[in-house]
Amino acid sequence: MSSATSADRLADYLAGRMTAAQLVAAVTAEYYKGDGSREMLRAVMDVIERAHPGIVELASSDQRPGFTVRLAERPFPKQWEPALREAVATVSGTASNVSPLPSPGFFTRVFRAIRKIFSA
Repeated sequence: MSSATSADRLADYLAGRMTAAQLVAAVTAEYYKGDGSREMLRAVMDVIERAHPGIVELASSDQRPGFTVRLAERPFPKQWEPALREAVATVSGTASNVSPLPSPGFFTRVFRAIRKIFSA
């Protein structure tokens, strides 16, 4: 996982640079890691847990405490994305009427990939 802070991830989601599934994975991993940002992410986790129950799985581990928390591989429900966006906007302190940037189309993504190959 990258070294971006949870505030950076929330801002990326509001700006449209991160999908809901990516945000859910990042926020859930950071929340269950428990490194001090747990209280800040509580409102976002409430929406995630209501919309997406069972986002984490417990798996056995040889290390203490004997289990690890692993993310379940399921897509985030589309109908809950407005509630997730509002919770993220509330936590990050921005207005909730922020509209996401449209995701790039197929040809734009192909063009960027080709340009990236030739610029390296």
